Amino acid sequence: MYLLKKPTSVKKKKRIGRGISAGQGKTAGRGHKGQLSRSGSKKRPWFEGGQMPLQRRVPKRGFTNIFRKEYQVVNLVQLNKLTEKDINPQILKAKGLIAKENNLVKILANGDVKQAITITADSFSKAAIDKIKAVGGEVIRREAAAFKEKMSLEKKTVLKDEDVENKIEDAKAKEEKSEEKRVEG
Repeated sequence: MYLLKKPTSVKKKKRIGRGISAGQGKTAGRGHKGQLSRSGSKKRPWFEGGQMPLQRRVPKRGFTNIFRKEYQVVNLVQLNKLTEKDINPQILKAKGLIAKENNLVKILANGDVKQAITITADSFSKAAIDKIKAVGGEVIRREAAAFKEKMSLEKKTVLKDEDVENKIEDAKAKEEKSEEKRVEG
């Protein structure tokens, strides 16, 4: 099992409660009586023997903002390493710059941009926007990009000319009926 001799890091487990001649017999190192000598007893790490515990002695401070937004941060230095001209959260995730593509992404201005890039993210620092635009790049907020995509999809579902004509005729017919009712009434 071992090449030459047993390493010193491997020690046999101390066998307690196996007779007084073994050295850890009878009370098995727990001492005589008391709560800690009983089986199943344990001392919680924060328990101070009934004294007012630290977490209750120290005053409360601050609060937790439930509306906090946590961003995944990407610096311009990191974007220089990418070869793509059009960068979005999917590419950042694939390159390992962010953990999750659906979480919020913020671009910060640490470093300089060497080439013109089009980048899509949730938020940008003012300095980052200035540096990207100075090189001739473009900044797109993700929610704005999603809105544009939605609008383009709506444009694709435009009615055909025949459908439009039919709808106009139906509207005219309804108007004529409502006029006849007014005249009669």
